[in-house]
Amino acid sequence: MYAIFRSGGKQYQAAPGAVLKLERIPGEVGESVIFDQVLAVADGEQVDFGKPVLADRMVTGRIVEQGRARKIIIFKHKRRKDYRKKQGHRQYYTAVRVEAIGGREQAVTEATAAASEE
Repeated sequence: MYAIFRSGGKQYQAAPGAVLKLERIPGEVGESVIFDQVLAVADGEQVDFGKPVLADRMVTGRIVEQGRARKIIIFKHKRRKDYRKKQGHRQYYTAVRVEAIGGREQAVTEATAAASEE
């Protein structure tokens, strides 16, 4: 079973137990997150697509890490003009472990149960 959801302007494929690196999401390590913009869900041969989203499906996960990716070097130059420019950039990300793919009621009850265990 897997789902395709939208977060931070990008689309991700999620399967239970998988760890995804997403655009930065506010929250602390260990907090539960819910993604409600699910575009498609596949379970074996049955595939459901939203128009554009599935209103009754959610993906729940837990924040594993807040970090920065490795540095990307941007080097610009113009030949024979003595023009060189070097810049670097490190993108922030959030690593999320997918816990469940399900309906809204199921996802909300699992999230509250996990929060009460802590």
